[in-house]
Amino acid sequence: MPRLLLILGLVAIAFWIFTIVDCAVQPATRHRGVSKPVWILIVVLLPVLGGILWLVVGRMRKSTAAARRAPDDDPEFLGRIGAISDQDERIRRLEEELAQLDAEDDAPRTSAEASPESKTADGAAASTPETPADPPARPNDGDDERGQRGAVG
Repeated sequence: MPRLLLILGLVAIAFWIFTIVDCAVQPATRHRGVSKPVWILIVVLLPVLGGILWLVVGRMRKSTAAARRAPDDDPEFLGRIGAISDQDERIRRLEEELAQLDAEDDAPRTSAEASPESKTADGAAASTPETPADPPARPNDGDDERGQRGAVG
């Protein structure tokens, strides 16, 4: 019997020390109910009962503490805001460039702006007549009588 009491006493002292240290090292944002110094007093003055109260009532889980934090208190969120605005700025510039390119494609070309091959060495437009790109294709061009390409028979 005395051996069992000694073992229980050692376990109670180890538990008491663990809860004191745990309460002391937790950030103040993870203490529920009362402030951090009050929790340390409760755990020190009520050795086993204070430790149990700390673990059950006072200690807040890490995920709960993170969920309760406002976005402007989160340094990661504040750091990402700058990155998001940088991305928005890049996207805006790219959209402007695309709009300019689309506007250039939509504008009809004049004879002076024709292709670079039609300009002479001094930059003046050459006086070559424009040739049509391709003659109109016939519907059965390259087909046999039945409309099949490359069919033998």
